[in-house]
Formats: sequence, structure tokens, C-alpha cells
Amino acid sequence: MNQIEFALKVFAALAVVLTATTLCGRLAMLVKQPRVVGEMVAGVLLGPALFGAVAPGTQAQLFPTDVKGVLYVLSTIGLTFYMFLVGASLDHGLTGGSNMRRASVLAVSGIVPTFALGAGAALLFFGSLSPAGTSRWEFMLFVGGALSITAFPMLARILQERGIANTPIGGLTLVAAAIDDAAAWVILAVIIAVGTAGSPADALDTIAGAAVFAALMLTVGRKLFAKLGDRVERDGTMGRDMMALVLLVVLVAGWFTDYIGVFSVFGGFITGLAMPQSATVRRELETRLTDLNSILLLPVFFAFSGLNTEVSGFGADGALWWPLAVIMAVAFAGKYLGCATVVRVQGFSWRYASAVGGLMNARGLMILIFINIGLAYGMVTPELFAILVAVAIVTTAAAMPIYRASLPDSMDRTAEEDTTAPGAPTLLAPSKT
Repeated sequence: MNQIEFALKVFAALAVVLTATTLCGRLAMLVKQPRVVGEMVAGVLLGPALFGAVAPGTQAQLFPTDVKGVLYVLSTIGLTFYMFLVGASLDHGLTGGSNMRRASVLAVSGIVPTFALGAGAALLFFGSLSPAGTSRWEFMLFVGGALSITAFPMLARILQERGIANTPIGGLTLVAAAIDDAAAWVILAVIIAVGTAGSPADALDTIAGAAVFAALMLTVGRKLFAKLGDRVERDGTMGRDMMALVLLVVLVAGWFTDYIGVFSVFGGFITGLAMPQSATVRRELETRLTDLNSILLLPVFFAFSGLNTEVSGFGADGALWWPLAVIMAVAFAGKYLGCATVVRVQGFSWRYASAVGGLMNARGLMILIFINIGLAYGMVTPELFAILVAVAIVTTAAAMPIYRASLPDSMDRTAEEDTTAPGAPTLLAPSKT
């Protein structure tokens, strides 16, 4: 195959991915679901679940191994810049003082029970779902960490679409979700470092390298980016050379963290955290990077995930239905009950507690990133991958129905007033995210 023929195959695959994810995203919005739910479903439908079952020859021709390799590279670039934007959009003002303490309590209430239940489920199915050569504790850490995730960026999109990002409950769940994700990435970094290292010393080198990178980026890097932010504020725009510099730093950070064994998304996220808290910088980054990333590159990631989702175990013999039911149940119960209980103890009604529990269960894109990294490092079997993809879709799709059932529209509109009324407990100052 010459280069022109190969380029034509890649263009055809990208066209199909863009069409499928756009259509499914629109359908999801018609049934009052976030667009990302439809995009995740589209990725699965392009894989063996539908396209591969109905037209296996066409699917194999459209997505051969070499094209899938290109999709992997594009999706990795997209994820790295996506996590950069997530880090850059995080409001540092929400991460201090009493705000951080309250959100930390909520985050821990979602992480600890979910992690414990997920690790227990992993222990139960270790013999049937773990990859060869994976130790019991590594498998337990991976499943527990994957289920502990709350999709911070996707949750932000849901809250903004619903118009509740600036309410006390919206701000609380956003910060708690950010803490959940940070904890999950730490767990994953440790698992990868230990699982891929030739010795404990190599694992320590990887962890130390990631820690030094984060420390330098959040100190020296933040000071240098602050100067860039001052210039952008003066000019009112980010020039071409400045944007090129920012993109270069993100790419180098992604390369370095991937090189040391922690994966590129970590480098992108930390670089985003180092960006200045400038409204102009945020506007410029979102204007120039968001559309291409969210419309094309992230859908490529959903498609790549779907192509790796084997559904044969859900067939006639039903070998995966029992582990799916158990893992789905512990994933939902750990987040929902843990978070709802803490909000109720803080003095809110069960309606508010249930709403927060439902929102914190949204895992969305973040768990897909988590398990795809695990797949790349041989930590996930195709069967477990399929189960966790199902968990991602179902828990994310359930978030808004639970919220709406808990807080109907009439209560939704008065949520902020109710939670700031005299004598009402204060969760968090309204978020500007």
C-alpha cells in the first residue's frame, strides 16, 4: 500500500468516526443526555458490538491494524490536550480554605467506599478477568482506582448545560470530582510504575520523576506562565508565537511523562494546572483548542475504545453478565451511598444528598482514559475492558435522570436560594467554572 492509499484509508475512517459520533451525540441530546454519552455509545457501535457484527468485512477494511495505529496516536494527542484544557480551566480559588475541606470530605466519601468495593470485586474475579502476569494486588488497585473516578470535565459540562454550575451544590461536586480524578491518576501512575518497572528501584525512579516534574511545573513553570499571562492580558489576545510555545510545552510535557512511564495525559494535566488564572488566557485556549479537540480528536478516542471493546462474552453463554452486574453494582453503590450520606450528615435534605450522589457517579471520559491506559500497558483483559466501558456509559447516562428525579426543575431553580437561606448549611461559594 502506498502513502496515498493509506492516507485515503485514514481519511475514510475519520469521516466515519466523525459522522457516527456527531449523530449519536445529537440523539443523546434529544433524550436529554449529555452529548458525550452519545459519543461513547457511537464508539462502541463502531466496534464488534454492531458494525463488526453486521458487516465484519467492511469494518475490518475500514479499520485495519495500521489505521487503528494512527487513530491511537491521534487520540493520545487529543487526550493530552484535553487534559491540558481541564487543568487550565480549574479555578484555583475553589481549592483553598473551607471550600477545599468540604469538597475533600465529599471526595473521600466517594473514593474510599468505591475503591474498597471495587478492590473486593477485583479479588472475586481475579482468576477470570485478570491478565496473565498481573499480581493480585495490582489488579485490585487498578479496578478500585478505575471505579473511584468521577469525570470532572464531563461533570462540568453537564452542570453548565443544566445551568447549575454556579450553585453551591454545583461548585461542591465540581471540586470534589477534581480531587477524585487527581487521586485516581496518582493510583494509576503508581500501578504503571510498579507494573512496568524491572525492579522496585525502577518504579521509584518513575514515581520520583513524575513528582519532580509536577513540582517544577507548578513552581518554576507557573511563574514563567504568569509572565505569559500578563502579556496576554495587556495585548488582549494570544499571538501565534505564544500559542506555538504553549503547544510545544504541552507536547514536551506529554512526551516526557510518557517516556518515564506515567502516560502523556499526566503531563498535559499538570501543564494545564500551571497556566495562569487569566480570563483572557482561558478564553484564547478554549477558542483555539476546544472545537478541534472535542469535535474530532476525542471522538477518535471513543472510536478507538469501541474498537477494543469485545462483546462476545455477553452472548449466549453470558459469561460476563455476572461480573458486569457485580462491578456495576459496587461502582454505583460506592459513589452514590458514600457521597449522599456525607451531604445528608452536613444537614441537607435527602433530595440534595441524592442529587449529589447521582452527579458524582458520572465517570464518562475519565474512566475510558484510565482503562485505555491500562490496556496499553497490558493491565486489562478484553473482557474487563468491555465491562468497564459498560460501567462508564451506564453510570454517566444515569447521572442526570437521578439528579432530575431528586431535584425537579422547580427545586432546581431555587437550589441556590434554598442553600443560602438563613440557617441553611453552607457547602460552597458559587462556582465560576
